[in-house]
Amino acid sequence: MASGKTVTVAIMDAPYESANSTTALRIVQSALEKGHNVNVFAYEGAVNLTMKAQAPHPNPVKGTSVEQEAHPTTKDWVSALFKLAREKDAKLDWVNCGLCVDERGAGDWIEGPRRGGPKDFLDASSASSATLVIPTK
Repeated sequence: MASGKTVTVAIMDAPYESANSTTALRIVQSALEKGHNVNVFAYEGAVNLTMKAQAPHPNPVKGTSVEQEAHPTTKDWVSALFKLAREKDAKLDWVNCGLCVDERGAGDWIEGPRRGGPKDFLDASSASSATLVIPTK
């Protein structure tokens, strides 16, 4: 059951560039597990977190296979977050910045995210109990 609280998280890092996006996804997951509603505003490279074309890969340096790596993609993680939100009767609103999407050609997403703009971030932040911005550096 939803707690009635809403948290907004802005993410800027592209997948696999640093631990920032992983940290952000863990924060979103934790908030949803507690039944909080979560707004995510994906900005800059973070719009690629939900791209359908991501695929796991082997590690040729280590000589491991795809199965041995068990390397989850961010699109699978975000998809699981939408599923968790449904299970917890919470709302996950994931907005990909449209300008950033256009610049990166990153428009083919998994089911769930929507296109928006900076006003969506302002509106979400204004209506939230807390806002966390996770920058690239």
